[in-house]
Amino acid sequence: MNEDLLHYIWFQKQFPLSPTTTAGEPLEIIDIGQPNSDAGPDVFNAKVKIGTQLWCGNVEFHVNSSDWFRHGHETDKAYDSVILHVVFNADCEVKRTEKGLIPQWEIAVPTELATKYKAIQTCRQMPYCADKLSSIQEITIRHWLNRLLIERLERKVNAVDAILAQTTNNWEEAFYITLCRNFGFSTNADAFEQTAKSLPLTILGKHKDNLFQIESLLFGQAGWLDSEKKDDYVQSLAKEYRFLSQKYQLRQPMCIQWKFLRLRPANFPTVRMAQFAALVHKSNRLLSKLLECKNYQEIRSFFNISAGKYWDTHYTFGKESPKRIKSLSESSVNIITINTVVPFLFAYGKKHGDETLQETALNLLESLPPERNHIVTKFRDLHLPAENAADTQAILQLKTNYCDAKKCLRCAIGCQLIKYI
Repeated sequence: MNEDLLHYIWFQKQFPLSPTTTAGEPLEIIDIGQPNSDAGPDVFNAKVKIGTQLWCGNVEFHVNSSDWFRHGHETDKAYDSVILHVVFNADCEVKRTEKGLIPQWEIAVPTELATKYKAIQTCRQMPYCADKLSSIQEITIRHWLNRLLIERLERKVNAVDAILAQTTNNWEEAFYITLCRNFGFSTNADAFEQTAKSLPLTILGKHKDNLFQIESLLFGQAGWLDSEKKDDYVQSLAKEYRFLSQKYQLRQPMCIQWKFLRLRPANFPTVRMAQFAALVHKSNRLLSKLLECKNYQEIRSFFNISAGKYWDTHYTFGKESPKRIKSLSESSVNIITINTVVPFLFAYGKKHGDETLQETALNLLESLPPERNHIVTKFRDLHLPAENAADTQAILQLKTNYCDAKKCLRCAIGCQLIKYI
């Protein structure tokens, strides 16, 4: 047994007849409240009647009553608002930080429900409901995917908040760092982020009209201008970087690791950084420009950039290759839009009370083609809709936060299926 089962019983209202507290008082659940996915009690704003007393407040779930003390809730004032402690095993009394015992409800799980739950938890297939998904009504799946999409965006908003905290609420700087990270895609994301954090956007902004100087700063901070493989262009970049790094007292990131192995040349970090330099050269007010975009076509136009001329015949420094203009592909723009543009538009709209901007972010996802990866393919084969990027983002949220964590009883699909197992 775990807390997920308590969560299921509570929010699905699978209550026994005439429940009582451990003190023997009659208990009536009037309002189950709202689930809390952040720190603090498990349920907010519940309403219960214990004996003749009406209580409004929060509810906490634990397997054992003693978990209250194991988690340190007795010294945490955030839990003083708890009006009911719901457990499987009431092995002790619990209290608030100052005084007063908290009423407890010890739930006896119906044998049939316990058997079904065990069947889910011991199943080895992924997802655990794979052979039963086709029995779920389309409207149930659609509503759940819509909720999952918002959940995923809210999680990404939290990531935006974290980077804003690091940049003293400078939205342009936060977006610049996040966008640079995304230009590293999954393989070199950390290295790109380290580079951006070591080179403030305000410095790049002073050289926004000079692509050569922007490249020298970015390539220099990335550590690529220290190589022995130097042609005339690289030597010129290195010379310019030495001057600018001294002028701005720049320090290269420590222990930065660049990965080229098993990447297609078009995805080499040198090429991606050159493309990012071209974007900064186009506009150093990156977020402000994107906030003006009303649809994907305008965003695609904004990212319509190519790396500098040197990169027409190079993928790495000092090694020539057949001529090919290194433009940012549509698939790359889609990934950047999904992972950086949409979260920032949604977060900015939320922080500034701009519902239109939040709606624009959602519409962007619905206008983009579905992502292509093994997770999406797996769920699409199980008849989950994957018609656009909004669907695939919801599927990724489902897989990562519910299937992998075996939170089947917190999943709308799992809650439906357990009734029919």
